[in-house]
Amino acid sequence: MKRRNLIYIAVPLAIVAAAIIYSFVSKDELAKPLETQVVRGKFEVLVTVTGELQALRSTDIKAPMALRNRDLRFRTIKIQDLVMEGTVVDSGEYVATLDRSEADNNYKDVLDELEVKESEHTKTKLDTTIQLRNLRDELVNLSFNMEEAAITLEQSQFEPPATIRQAQINLDKAERAHKQAVENYSLKEQQFRADMTEVTIDLQKQRRRKDMMEQVLQQFVITAPAPGMVIYKRDWNGSKRTVGSEISTWDLTVATLPDMSTMISKIYVNEIDISKVSAGLAVRAGVDAFPEKVYFGVVKEVANIGEQLPNTDAKVFEVVVELDGTDPILRPSMTTSNSIIIKTFKDALYLPLEAIHSNDSITYVYRKNRTRQVVVLDESNENQIIVEAGLEEGDKVLLSIPEGAGELRFVGLELVQVIREKEAEKKRLEEEARKKLEQEAELKKNARPNRRPSGGAVTRSR
Repeated sequence: MKRRNLIYIAVPLAIVAAAIIYSFVSKDELAKPLETQVVRGKFEVLVTVTGELQALRSTDIKAPMALRNRDLRFRTIKIQDLVMEGTVVDSGEYVATLDRSEADNNYKDVLDELEVKESEHTKTKLDTTIQLRNLRDELVNLSFNMEEAAITLEQSQFEPPATIRQAQINLDKAERAHKQAVENYSLKEQQFRADMTEVTIDLQKQRRRKDMMEQVLQQFVITAPAPGMVIYKRDWNGSKRTVGSEISTWDLTVATLPDMSTMISKIYVNEIDISKVSAGLAVRAGVDAFPEKVYFGVVKEVANIGEQLPNTDAKVFEVVVELDGTDPILRPSMTTSNSIIIKTFKDALYLPLEAIHSNDSITYVYRKNRTRQVVVLDESNENQIIVEAGLEEGDKVLLSIPEGAGELRFVGLELVQVIREKEAEKKRLEEEARKKLEQEAELKKNARPNRRPSGGAVTRSR
């Protein structure tokens, strides 16, 4: 019984003692300033940006080209059914079905218009037949009138001159009326022929519209034009075309079949870093889905004009990175991490950025001997920065600000002048680069062809 009571008393005391010891150790450890040391080795200036894998070349799976025919009056067509993204299809296999709702309505309108055109054609044909028959009957009657006038003139040879003259006038009138009727019949015949041609052309055009509409409706089931993996098409706003998405007549692409032999990573670099990026720079790329894999590539294209991504205020520039080689595990739309290698220093001294502090135009570090060491800095990346002067390999500096930092004395103040000269040189180079860009822009502007006000030949200024 006593032994059990001793256990009950010893265990809580052990826990309390352990907690006290741990608290003292933790406080000591926390009080100890964090430090790092200067490292010598290979140093890379990087611009690191995330991106998305895409195929350099791809085959578009499109809706029927006839949808662009203005006579069919299509505006937008929705995707009713679409295979899952990533589905591997062979040439001719099913990919998608388009919604026929609007097409069926258009087809009904075409049939109604065709019925109207057929009715107009029949009516014009009947009217033409009736009117030409009436004109022919009128010609026959006028011919009879002319014969009667000729007989009357012949019988009036022994009548008084006035009677003969009247008979002659009646014959002339009958002949003139017959001649006018013949000419009128010819003109009316040409007019009716033109009317019939017009309604026949309209009828044939409407019949062709009906035939085209029937052919288009048969093509609302979309098949793959070639073998490959189905990847959803991205619209201008970045959203993918899926079931329910609308296809406009100016962009009939339903999905794409990427060529996996050459992959690119499309990235967007902010306006601060884009001046560092140029075509030809080497790139190290990784895929988030396979973090152990490393790929290499090169910058192929850098956009000259920035754009604003949705839901952001910053301007970015599109950069295309072409990856070397092929890997069957890579798929379009995979997220990539891209490190664009701007510069490489084979032998450089560098420190973590957290160790660098500044005061006005002076950059310095805190050393363990409680001094502030002035340092001259050079290029940097996201984590480290090169030290040109002020420190040596293996020197230890503090990562955190020590107590009473403002009272610590500076060491290496002779380097302040070097820092100022370096800043002045940097500004001079930036100004020269700016002037060079302005001159190039002016030369391009002057090199554009100018048109003479009189419409003369185009001249190019030199």
